[in-house]
Amino acid sequence: MATRRKVLGADYVDARVATTTPFSAPFQTLITEAAWGHVWSRDNWTRRERSMVTIALLAALGHYEEMVMHIKATKNTGATEDDIREALLHVAIYAGVPHANHAMKLASEALTSLKEA
Repeated sequence: MATRRKVLGADYVDARVATTTPFSAPFQTLITEAAWGHVWSRDNWTRRERSMVTIALLAALGHYEEMVMHIKATKNTGATEDDIREALLHVAIYAGVPHANHAMKLASEALTSLKEA
């Protein structure tokens, strides 16, 4: 949970936890333990590197809502606007221009909202 809070921010995590129901609790436990407790907590890559890879994978798979969440989390991971652009350029070549095109639009909006915050 500590890593999840460091990456996504305490307010975001608290909001997700507050909406946890008996039905969704096992899923919250799964993602907290597997994604945040294991993958994001490994010391092989920096949070910046994990952030770039995560953004690229989410864009390539068309999981744009999650991608935007991770773009907003770059304020905590150290990934820069240049890093995000480079990750999405890779998406264009390796996963297709339509995915990257939509991801670039959403990324631009998310980056603008970060600057205005």
